[in-house]
Amino acid sequence: MSQSLLQMNTIFISILIEALPFILLGVLVSGVIQIFVTEEMIAKIIPKNRILSVIVSTLLGALFPACECGIVPIARRLISKGVPLHAAIGFMLTGPVINPIVLFSTFIAFGNSWKMVLYRGGISFLVALIVGLIISYQFKESQLKHEHVSHVHMDTFKSKLMAMLKHSIEEFFSVGKYLIIGALIAAAVQTFLKTSVLLDIGQGRVSGNMVMMAMAYVLSLCSEADAFVASSFRSTFSTGSLVAFLVFGPMLDIKNTIMLLGTFKVKFVLYLTLYIILSVLGLTLLFKF
Repeated sequence: MSQSLLQMNTIFISILIEALPFILLGVLVSGVIQIFVTEEMIAKIIPKNRILSVIVSTLLGALFPACECGIVPIARRLISKGVPLHAAIGFMLTGPVINPIVLFSTFIAFGNSWKMVLYRGGISFLVALIVGLIISYQFKESQLKHEHVSHVHMDTFKSKLMAMLKHSIEEFFSVGKYLIIGALIAAAVQTFLKTSVLLDIGQGRVSGNMVMMAMAYVLSLCSEADAFVASSFRSTFSTGSLVAFLVFGPMLDIKNTIMLLGTFKVKFVLYLTLYIILSVLGLTLLFKF
């Protein structure tokens, strides 16, 4: 038992070390949005049309090199600034997957193959589009647990910079506790759940995709590193199953779920989870890889 606890502790620390730089990046971007970006600026970028707004926000997500942890505070801040919920969700789902760093790591991990990069990027975009559009029809309000409205009027750049740092620190401690809880649960599951059990049931086409999605959820890897883990399963699972792993993991895992539950209403998180699962599973089964 002591050996298991030691292993769990090692996994827990490694998850935290892997995620913390991206959390810091996320809260800093969140601080910049809070202090320097006005509602008027956002209104100019995000189209009024719901389909166009999801497409634009999904593409904007590709510009942010954040993992699934760091993207949550950014999405929360965008919603509080007036970005429609469905647009923010589209942004949140693609940010950790379609950014240049993740796509490049996927290219390297699969032996300089553009095929997996295109599969991963394309399916992720479609999932974000589908989920964003469903959300736009179902939920009309922000769904944030705690509405945070602050009107900050500052003249000097120095005062704005100090306010940005203050906001980022507050956001870090707000988000950080959920990261720790999520990392602890992920470490426990990885330690005490035998992956051999998942491998045994993952030999069918549907079950293979579901098992790799479950493994992505359990492992809770940062999207910058998950392609190297996925490539190690090439001899065991089909290409479709590997794509399911690469798309689903950055959108939803244990630590990310805890953070979502700390940010959004429970009912919304449950629906969001269901839509992501069905979209990823459906699309990876629909396409012939």
